[in-house]
Amino acid sequence: MNKQLLETYSDYLMSSFSYTTATGLSLLVEGEISHDKVTRFLSSEDFTSSTLWKLIKPKVREIESEEGVIIVDDTIEEKPSTDENEIVNWHYDHSQGKSVKGINIITALYYNQGVRVPIVFDIVRKTKTVIDEKTNKAKRVSEKTKNEQYREMLKVCMKNQLKFKYVLNDLWYGSSENMMYVKTVLGKDFVMPIKTNRKIASNKKDKLNGKYVTVSGLEIKENVKQEIYLEGVSFPLVLIKQIFKNEDGSQGVLYLVSSDLTLTYDKITAIYQKRWKVEEYHKSLKQHVSLCKSPTKRVRTQSNHIFASIYSFFKLEYISIRAKFNQTAFRSKLYISANRTALNELENMKTCFAMKF
Repeated sequence: MNKQLLETYSDYLMSSFSYTTATGLSLLVEGEISHDKVTRFLSSEDFTSSTLWKLIKPKVREIESEEGVIIVDDTIEEKPSTDENEIVNWHYDHSQGKSVKGINIITALYYNQGVRVPIVFDIVRKTKTVIDEKTNKAKRVSEKTKNEQYREMLKVCMKNQLKFKYVLNDLWYGSSENMMYVKTVLGKDFVMPIKTNRKIASNKKDKLNGKYVTVSGLEIKENVKQEIYLEGVSFPLVLIKQIFKNEDGSQGVLYLVSSDLTLTYDKITAIYQKRWKVEEYHKSLKQHVSLCKSPTKRVRTQSNHIFASIYSFFKLEYISIRAKFNQTAFRSKLYISANRTALNELENMKTCFAMKF
């Protein structure tokens, strides 16, 4: 990899407020880097999580501790006008309740000491074509499920000897298989939400006898934790019921389980609150480091642009912390500075051409 060009390109993504193109970067540096050189950089080789780890490892070692958490979640970079390929295709978006065309990116985000670091990322690649039984039409599918990718990414975190205590995720990744993997294979604990139709037993005897009830059928009060056994999970869990208000004022209910039986209700909710950090990360990718502003057309250049955006987020996170600004405030300062430079240039041009109004 051309490390110097990566630094320039990722800085460009961080400082840009419009579409990011090879030509745009070349013009910005007044031709010192040709647009062909940028294009060759994005299409030269596959930039992967292993590449990312080599770049960020020194900084991660500075802030990691056994109290860190790993948050796994995915987001969709919508590309409605881009030609379909193995990474640009249709994905179900739970936030919108419908399928959208775009790139589905999964990230394992490390959070500790107020710092958010994307450790591992993967892209959902739908390389197979099958016939949909409902519509009788061809559709693309992935050879791996997102839950399989979830487990593979956590395995990489362990391989990198990352220090952490809990794994956090949303409902999509709250399967029994994932719970078993985190606790019995990785030897870590988790805090996850579960659906109301999941089957649970109040004690080990009921579990052994197959006497299960659904979560919604269990009487559990808020602010109280209860030890339960979940169908498909061999060890006991602690269950809590969290009641909260949605933005529209309606009441929401969230059932959370943890493999750490020592946790209190308050501790479980406090730990799970950290999951929101991955939502902030997704928002920043799209708004602050130009994830959605590249017109790249090929699979490699598209995925390498995503890599550069993720690396740009990592740089922006550390710059913002050092500057004691949040990322939005830092970007606002860049925007004001850019506008001020443009205004000064306009005044110089008016003076140069003796134009008065």
